[in-house]
Amino acid sequence: MKKQLKIIIGIVLISIIGYLGFSIGNKLNHKKEVAERIKTIPEFSFKTLNGEAFTQNEVSETLPKLFIYFNSECEFCHAEAKQIQESIEQLKNVQLLLVSFEESEGIKAFAEKYHLVNYENIIFLEDSSLLFAELFDAKSIPFMVLYSKENQLIQKFKGATKIEKVISYLPSQSADRQDSQREETK
Repeated sequence: MKKQLKIIIGIVLISIIGYLGFSIGNKLNHKKEVAERIKTIPEFSFKTLNGEAFTQNEVSETLPKLFIYFNSECEFCHAEAKQIQESIEQLKNVQLLLVSFEESEGIKAFAEKYHLVNYENIIFLEDSSLLFAELFDAKSIPFMVLYSKENQLIQKFKGATKIEKVISYLPSQSADRQDSQREETK
């Protein structure tokens, strides 16, 4: 009886270890797939607040792009929107693509609350099919992804992030920061 119990326990332990190894392997593969997919802006199709299709072909060819995944009921998203509004001058050379899975009326109200509707570089998009979360592996809100003007990934930001931190990753800001560091060392 003790021998059978030891065999059963051994089989159960080997099964658990095998399952955990398989799960970890799948998660690592998924992370690699996502990392590879978002090295450049992936193919997508969202709707503008006017109901028109907006795809990766419509993003700016001359500006860095900041995708912001948000929800109007998220207090961190409200804080980020306020920071964007306060830092609008520093963000004038960045295309801001604010994406939400909400209906356009909720998105419009959010945009109007923070006076972000009349800027050429700010586009609000509706993602009714939850494609953004799948493409970028966004498991939290807010979630931001910053791309260069050449559509190359610069940085991902998960959760609440101060806009100053995002701005510090912008190519012109990085160059300015490096120049000031060089001058300080002279």
